[in-house]
Amino acid sequence: MADEFIEIKLKQLLREEKVELWKEPYTSDNNQAAQAVKALAERYASQLHLDFTKTEQMLETIRTEAVKRGLGNNEFRDRGVATLELREGREKKYLPTRLNITTEELVKIIAGNSNNQQMKLILNGKQLQPGKTLEEQNVKHNSKIMILNASKEQKQKIFEADEKYRFTNEGLKRTEQAFQILSDRDGSADPRTTPFLEIADQKGNPIQIPHEKRKALILAMGLHEKGRALMKKKNYEPALSHLLQADEEFKKCGSQLLNTVDNYAVLQLDIVWCYNELKCITCLNDAKERLQQAEACFLRCYGEQQERLLEIKGSTGKEQVLFLRLYLLQAYVSFYGGKEHAAVEKLKKVEDLYMQLYVDPTKMTELMMLGYTEQEARLCLRACNGNVNNAANLIMQRREEKEELKRKEREKRRKRLEDIDTLMQLGYPRKVAAEALRNEGGDVDLAFQSLLDKPHLLEPINTNIVSSESDPGHQQKIDQLTFLGFDYQAAEAALRQTGGAVDVASQLLARNQGNLPPEIPSPSSPSPSSHSPPSEEPRTLEEADQMEVDLVNEALEDIPKHEEDYLDLTLEEECKVIALLKQHLSSCPP
Repeated sequence: MADEFIEIKLKQLLREEKVELWKEPYTSDNNQAAQAVKALAERYASQLHLDFTKTEQMLETIRTEAVKRGLGNNEFRDRGVATLELREGREKKYLPTRLNITTEELVKIIAGNSNNQQMKLILNGKQLQPGKTLEEQNVKHNSKIMILNASKEQKQKIFEADEKYRFTNEGLKRTEQAFQILSDRDGSADPRTTPFLEIADQKGNPIQIPHEKRKALILAMGLHEKGRALMKKKNYEPALSHLLQADEEFKKCGSQLLNTVDNYAVLQLDIVWCYNELKCITCLNDAKERLQQAEACFLRCYGEQQERLLEIKGSTGKEQVLFLRLYLLQAYVSFYGGKEHAAVEKLKKVEDLYMQLYVDPTKMTELMMLGYTEQEARLCLRACNGNVNNAANLIMQRREEKEELKRKEREKRRKRLEDIDTLMQLGYPRKVAAEALRNEGGDVDLAFQSLLDKPHLLEPINTNIVSSESDPGHQQKIDQLTFLGFDYQAAEAALRQTGGAVDVASQLLARNQGNLPPEIPSPSSPSPSSHSPPSEEPRTLEEADQMEVDLVNEALEDIPKHEEDYLDLTLEEECKVIALLKQHLSSCPP
């Protein structure tokens, strides 16, 4: 039986029997173990079918910790010095400290002389933030804090990255910066040179989301993908840091959005999977809450009987891997929470699902010999319940659908760039034109009409260019406008404001009943301050700082090519956890 589970079962018995190990008859006046501890160990070892020596050692560990907590309680009551329980992997230690210090100060105390500032501190599933005191972040006396510490290899990678990119922050900061850059891009530049991300539904169709929520969602999903990439490399500590930060960003998107997509549920599974791999027993309560959130989210997105999923995708086979992992993690939480019977029930559901999802290697080989990828073969065999012919047809169907989506996307972006160029030719900066198109759902006519109400957004015009001396057609343009019934001075001012574009000037005057809006200067009283400074053009790949280019390229490497990559679990890792749980459960008393 796992040591962690033995400890949990012993503590459970102590609570049920209201045994206080830090008091007599178990602890003497000088805080040493009394004979009663040995008698208690004999009884519990027999009751739980455990080795007596191990049981006695575990009880002594629990007793010693209880005595330390008692002394810490006195210290906190008398002097206001709190005791924090710090866990790094399986190691546990106690740290006395005041709670009015900042996170940075706590990191320095923990690091000591090692000068290691790469560690992250996790409390109840949330990372302690720099610049805030422990009290402000709800750290209390006897709080349990998990330490995520970079390994020597990871520190070396960070150092090499710093040298290469002249960048001093760690990987999480790089990821955040990269996806901040990507979330600010609006698709107004050529996507071949300036990558642009778009949010799509489960069929790959773009989703219209308010700009600020779109930015938060791109950052959240980007951090999630980076975390998943680190999980694939077994780098669970940095992965957990990215996933917890993604969780914070997802919460900025609003509950309405989170309730309609399964991304947030998958994130919760990934966080708890990292807890499992890092043996974070102190995070059991947080893990339980996250799994409840994930299950509720899946039910909302897929339907009670997965009817919504069936309607959208035509099958539910691929998504079953998410439920397998959900039930497996629930079994893990139940087991280490001392509820082995609940763990057994969940494990039965896991094994049933595993039999459904197991993919015959010969069928995989058959499809791969036809030129399909391993990922395509596995996903579509699961979707088609192992039928090779149906799987091959589904792969071809999905490929055709993807090509059609790509064609539509290319056409959409081509038209968007053309519409932006049209508005730019009318005198508007690229960024202003792109924003107007986005606000009007891509309708260039509506975008132009909306911009007519904001003439101050036009590019500042050099008046020498539109003067009668330098523009031979200037008087002819004024004549055209006065022929339409507009005042001479208003026509001249409108032409100057629109850079000599007579069509734009006529629409501007018509929209304002022949009178210029207040923000447009009249010929007799020019006001330089009435013009806004030109909007800065988005930087292209050639103009951008190399660091920004590297950041974006580095982030894009972690975005999987296949949109269902998160469903492509080989189940090898799950098999190991299943075997370990079964081994632990088999050693539990009946």
